[in-house]
Amino acid sequence: MRKIAISIIFVFITLSVFSQYKYRDANRIGITAGVNQFSLYTNNFQTKAELGWNAGLSMRGNFYNNWDMIYGIQFSGNSFSVSTTSIPLVIEQVNYKLASGQLSLLASYKIIDSHLSIEIGPIIQVNGKLEIDSDKVNNVILGTTLLAKDIQDISKLNVYPMVGITFGMVHFRANILYQYGLNNILGNLNNQNLGYNFKGNAGILNGNLIIYL
Repeated sequence: MRKIAISIIFVFITLSVFSQYKYRDANRIGITAGVNQFSLYTNNFQTKAELGWNAGLSMRGNFYNNWDMIYGIQFSGNSFSVSTTSIPLVIEQVNYKLASGQLSLLASYKIIDSHLSIEIGPIIQVNGKLEIDSDKVNNVILGTTLLAKDIQDISKLNVYPMVGITFGMVHFRANILYQYGLNNILGNLNNQNLGYNFKGNAGILNGNLIIYL
């Protein structure tokens, strides 16, 4: 994840330098912080959405007429829980944590200039390995013969279309964004001979505050 994070930051800085050269008077750098709710939609086991955090940087610049372009990087701590059983057969929710980095390119339609806009566009997300508490790794996932540790190595790359709304003032805004994963986030588990056909898609609801410099 460290190498991936460095690569994403390098791409963002390169794009920022180029964009400032072309649109020096229009660009604004945004510092983002917020929360997310991560949902894993699958029929393989029972899951529950949990809250996580977001932090990142973005660049907003004029594109054409009422359209802006926004590109950015975001690092997130995502979380969800899975129903399991532990000894002596007690149902227990095991919390899975996912560290991820995102690279986004969004089109923004300005309804009210500098105050209200709608965003849409693609996001590429790079995932780490799911982390769980060491005392929960041998819990049995409810309705399966899988152990909690068996599903940690998920797919490393996901693509999300995203839609959302941003509102506020020139230098201080908030947004609400939703993204849904197109590819199978559990697909990598099908290469591990676990005896199941895994299929799952991630949905992430984000709420962020943005300070534009």
